Amino acid sequence: MAEENQTLVTEFVLTGLTDHRGLQVPLFLVFLFIYLITMVGNLGLIALIWKDSRLHTPMYLFLSSLAFADACTSSSVTPKMLMNFLSKNHVISLVGCFTQFYFMGSSATTECFLLVVMAYDRYVAICNPLLYPVLMSNRLCVKFIVVTYFVGLMHLTIHVGLFVRLTFCKSNIIDYYYCEILELFKISCTDSTVNMLVLLTFSTCIQAFTFLTILVSYAHVLLAILKKKSDKGRSKAFSTCSAHLLSVTLFYGTLFLIYVCPGSGPAEENEKLFSLFYTIIIPLLNPFIYSLRNKEVISALRRKINK
Repeated sequence: MAEENQTLVTEFVLTGLTDHRGLQVPLFLVFLFIYLITMVGNLGLIALIWKDSRLHTPMYLFLSSLAFADACTSSSVTPKMLMNFLSKNHVISLVGCFTQFYFMGSSATTECFLLVVMAYDRYVAICNPLLYPVLMSNRLCVKFIVVTYFVGLMHLTIHVGLFVRLTFCKSNIIDYYYCEILELFKISCTDSTVNMLVLLTFSTCIQAFTFLTILVSYAHVLLAILKKKSDKGRSKAFSTCSAHLLSVTLFYGTLFLIYVCPGSGPAEENEKLFSLFYTIIIPLLNPFIYSLRNKEVISALRRKINK
């Protein structure tokens, strides 16, 4: 009978953000608006960079790749959440659950490494401007982008592969708005110690390596900016890097609190808010953070509008 019970759970129920019926429609409208703006912002930025030959440079190739990763992160979570706001049936299949987690996690991992190569790009551009065309050719940038996406996909393949050993018989209720890995561990009737250890090890190593690499790159960039004699050059370099640093701070701050310090920091409801921030709000903000203070992007947008 125990063996039979372990095979019964083939689908899960997502509790969502709230069970308050009066908030379902308002929340649907709010998150639908956020999702539409996110898609327009990110896909519009990709299209603008693709169409304008003046933006076919390493920095904008990385930026368009980051926009695509953000669009994937938001699309892996938001559509299902929107459906659940208007439906009484919050069921998601086992395969659908793992698929959602796979694409959300792989795009988040990819973003970690994209932020690293973007920091390296700024380091070379500001600290070694004469060598920039050699060290950061478009061909090399494409290779960097391919590697970041490959690492992201392989990283989540490991975690999803380990899920095969888990069975779910305690409960099929996930107290979250998407298939969050730590919540899945809680309802597993198989010992998930190995999964948790692998998750913490990979999360810590990836986040520590990428974050420290970014910090070192920008430390060199900051020193180079302070040494610049031209106020105009200093202002332009600082403007570009400040957008990158803001995005990095928002992204790593929330990831660190959730996956490197699970259960040791904020309460579960606060963890939901942090998770909501990096899965939905950051993909919304990134295209505007990188574009609104970027004169080249604004000029390209004006040229397209005037045509």
